[in-house]
Amino acid sequence: MSPEPCESCGRPVKAAGGMENLWVHDQPTATGMTLELPDDTEHFLCFPCIDRLPDESTAADVEALDPEEI
Repeated sequence: MSPEPCESCGRPVKAAGGMENLWVHDQPTATGMTLELPDDTEHFLCFPCIDRLPDESTAADVEALDPEEI
């Protein structure tokens, strides 16, 4: 699976899950994931952007992320 861009910063992201990660135990290869937020929105983000979100995030919080702060 080829990387897709993070919706916030645009960096390439390998999604968690899938066959390529099935037998990998010693090193995580995923660099992001799709989040389903409480406001019924979904966002594909890298882990650094996810780490900067507050608890109980909304689409407005994702939009407020500054890609320059990574």
